[in-house]
Amino acid sequence: MRTDVACSLTVNSPAPATALLQVALAAPDGEQLTVLSDGRPVTPEEIAVPGARVHRLQLAAGQTTIAYSAHVDSPGSPRQVTAAEWAEYLRPSRYCPSDQLEGYASAEFDESMPRAELVAAVAAWVGRRLVYTSGSSRSVDTAVDTLLLGQGVCRDYAHLTITLLRALEVPARLVAVYAPGLSPMDFHAVVEADVDGVWKTVDATRLAPTSSLVRICSGRDAADTAFLSLFGGQATLGLMTVTATVDGDLPAPDDEPFPLP
Repeated sequence: MRTDVACSLTVNSPAPATALLQVALAAPDGEQLTVLSDGRPVTPEEIAVPGARVHRLQLAAGQTTIAYSAHVDSPGSPRQVTAAEWAEYLRPSRYCPSDQLEGYASAEFDESMPRAELVAAVAAWVGRRLVYTSGSSRSVDTAVDTLLLGQGVCRDYAHLTITLLRALEVPARLVAVYAPGLSPMDFHAVVEADVDGVWKTVDATRLAPTSSLVRICSGRDAADTAFLSLFGGQATLGLMTVTATVDGDLPAPDDEPFPLP
């Protein structure tokens, strides 16, 4: 099944600035990235970061346009959980303070369940507990804030799912993806959890089929997976568009954890 993805971004800056861009697919079969800053081409510098392909851009004062397109022709293969990943993604992180919800998680879930059933149960619980509400959360909100608020967007659903899983001693991480079938179309955040030594994907929002998702990057939480970070010059994001399509019909959203290539 071929998947085509694309995005375009406009950045406005009154002075020169630096940008870190994370929109490139983890393993594309073909791709193109074009950057024009103040009308002149910019050569992106790709930086190898664990779980991501980061492009560093030196932006001139004025307007910068970024255009990325790519495709994948095959679903890839499941990813094994390494010992280093097991340790990293079991610990609390900036937006996922799992140590604060250990007692709460133990009271809500049966930790003796088979791992796949436990992961699916946590994602389903988050889906029932929260109301998807655009603009309801702040960029500084943690999973505890989301739990108390009872609403959020995809990153909030992912943070709460990750936090509860880690509190139950299940390594979990956030994955930024292109999501065919998502409406309105945008970058999307889902969760990968350790299910018997393999990373399996769940999406508590159930807004797009997990079997059609295409990986951009993964990390502890949204602090590691932002699609654009701007430094210096008071640069701001302007217009943004995201598209993701597949050949043929989309499958229905999955109830069980699914391996994401």
